Amino acid sequence: MDAKKAAAEKAVAKIQEGMIVGLGSGSTASQAIRALGARVREGLKIKAVATSLKSEYLALEYGIPVFDPGEFTSLDIDIDGADEVDEKGNLVKGGGGSLLREKVIAFASKRFFVVVDDSKLVQTLGRFALPVEVIPFAAQLTFHQLAALGCDAAFRKSEEGQNFVTDNGNYIIDCKFGPISDPAWLDVKIKMIPGVIETGLFSNKVVTAVFVGYPDGRVREISINP
Repeated sequence: MDAKKAAAEKAVAKIQEGMIVGLGSGSTASQAIRALGARVREGLKIKAVATSLKSEYLALEYGIPVFDPGEFTSLDIDIDGADEVDEKGNLVKGGGGSLLREKVIAFASKRFFVVVDDSKLVQTLGRFALPVEVIPFAAQLTFHQLAALGCDAAFRKSEEGQNFVTDNGNYIIDCKFGPISDPAWLDVKIKMIPGVIETGLFSNKVVTAVFVGYPDGRVREISINP
C-alpha cells in the first residue's frame, strides 16, 4: 500500500458521525479526502471545510459536503499533510501554497492530525524551504527584510514564470534558513516584518498526532498533544 494512503486512511478512521472536519491541501491530504469520500458514500454524515480551492473541488467530486468556515466557531478534526516534521512535532507546511488557510483551520480545530510518509520525518526542520506568505504591496521590500534574517529567499513562481498567487491573492517567498533550531522564535521574528501575512511554521502545540506511513503499509501514530 502507498505510504501516504495508509497514513491518511488511519487518520480518517478517527472521524465520527456528525463531526465538522477540516480538509487539508496537498498530495497526502488528497488521499485523506478520497478516503473520507468513501466513508461518506457508505453513509457517514459529516460537514467539511476545505483549506484550498483544489481541496474543495476534490471533496465535492467525492461527495463530501463542503461549507463556508465562517458558519462554525470550531472544528472537531483537521487532517492535513506536511512538508517536514521534526521529532517534537513541529511542522513546515505550504509547499502547495495554502499555508495561511491551513493554519487558520488547524488552530480552530479541537484535534489536528498530520499525515505524512516516512520521508518527511527530520531531526531538525530546515531541509525544506520555509514558505512565507506576503502581501503584493511593496513585496520587494518585504523580500529584502526577510533576506536580512539570514536566509536565501526567492519569490515562488508559477508555471508561466510570474509570481505565484495564493487563493488569498498574496505572494509566497520561499526562505532557505538551513537548520531551524527554534521554530517558534523564528515564526515570531518573521511575522514582526510588516507585509508578512503568515509563515509555514506550525508549532507542535497545535498538533494532536502525527500519522507516519511506511512503504510496507505500516502506520506509526505519534501522539503529540493527546
